Amino acid sequence: MKIVVAVKQVPDTETKVTIRPDGRSVDESSITWIVNPYDEFAVEEALKIKEARGEGEVVVVTVGPARAATALRTCLAMGADRGVHLSDPAFENSDSLGLATILAAAIKPIGADLVFAGQYAVGTDNRQVGVMLAELLEMPHVSVVTKLELTAGGLSAHREIEGGHEIVESPLPCVITAQKGLNEPRYASLKGIMAAKKKTVETRDAAALGLKPEDVKPKTKVVSLELPASRPGVKMIPGDSDTQVKELLRLLHEEAKVL
Repeated sequence: MKIVVAVKQVPDTETKVTIRPDGRSVDESSITWIVNPYDEFAVEEALKIKEARGEGEVVVVTVGPARAATALRTCLAMGADRGVHLSDPAFENSDSLGLATILAAAIKPIGADLVFAGQYAVGTDNRQVGVMLAELLEMPHVSVVTKLELTAGGLSAHREIEGGHEIVESPLPCVITAQKGLNEPRYASLKGIMAAKKKTVETRDAAALGLKPEDVKPKTKVVSLELPASRPGVKMIPGDSDTQVKELLRLLHEEAKVL
């Protein structure tokens, strides 16, 4: 079985985000980059399937500048077999459709039985690339999957929906987007890290994918970015419980004006 996992390098969730003076982009100079956490669930599930079957290949694919190759090496250290780095000046600032187009052009020739991705990337939170990728690959898809079982005729995917639980059956090939709870991603071992250095990472540009700049030109644009409003500091109320209750009621009535 050939399994492809689309991964993305995103800012560490602990990173303090700073907006550039242009007001439309993020200052990347002090960002620590990591593999998108939801993509780690996708990689882990791909590795589990390969290990359970005792055969197969797990290919990780990413779109991004030179630094994005480290995300592929992280996945290779986890156990993936090879990586494909899609990098070209034409790919910069691609929107969700552009990214899906780039990934689809790289994945189609591989002939994947399963394609995984995270349910969304924490850097943008668009939740669009995985679904668009399935459409461009002309494959069925199941999103936000929390449990996956391969069957004789395809797969059975479990999804948590509002107020209930849903089970979706699909033939292969299929695109799956991974949700938290699908598994517990493994840590890369020292042996895995050393082995990753010898594994193949192929770099492909737009020409190699048969794409022209207009094929991935953004259909959307960022008008402006702004940070959330700062939260006011916590106000501690001194005194015993009776005093605190009286003061709290006064504050809610006179300052917060909710009573």
